[in-house]
Amino acid sequence: MLTTTLVLVGILAAASPVVVSLRKRAAVAFFDPTLGGGSMFLNAGDGLGEPLNVIISGLSSADVLTDDGIVNYARAIGFSEECFGIHLGNPFSANLGDGNGPVNQTIELRQDYGNAGLGTCLESLIGGNHFRVFRQNGSLADSGALFLAVSKEEPVTENHDVVPDGYDIGRCIGIRAIGTTSFNGVTYNTVAQNLTGLMAAGSEGVNHGIAVDGIVTLLTVTIQ
Repeated sequence: MLTTTLVLVGILAAASPVVVSLRKRAAVAFFDPTLGGGSMFLNAGDGLGEPLNVIISGLSSADVLTDDGIVNYARAIGFSEECFGIHLGNPFSANLGDGNGPVNQTIELRQDYGNAGLGTCLESLIGGNHFRVFRQNGSLADSGALFLAVSKEEPVTENHDVVPDGYDIGRCIGIRAIGTTSFNGVTYNTVAQNLTGLMAAGSEGVNHGIAVDGIVTLLTVTIQ
């Protein structure tokens, strides 16, 4: 049986080697992408990256971690699919150190301003929070966790550039998600934990030259 040794950062203070069967998903919150040759920053081009600053734990309810599940959960915390399903610009990729190499984002979700149907059209015009979703599910680190690159962006008149301190501001969706939320008959309970040590603080190599504080928020989402 092929095995790999990986450390789960933030969950075990002094992690011992974890033996992972490639035929069964590991029951862990996530694996540190850097230990498998990946990064906690997506590839935004020109050698720059944007932080994967929120993680939805692989220990969350299984239905939350599916494509449809993350969309419904996003709607419960004030986000939805892009305006009329139209995505402008190239998708970004991320390497989560799971053996899949760089993989394009699964989906991009935008703040809906209280209207899951049309609110993201407003976000596209005036700006707001948005996030890209990447799934850690390769054979070398199959946690099923969802890594989110969250930021707050300027209005369309400013080309949707990230606002000053926009990565750390965006990450605060974790605070707003805490507790009980619901959408479409599904009720969620979210617990948040801030982790340090996964990514370096500062602006070196960060897209738009915007510094990050190095904090990653881990969300564990349970369907009630």
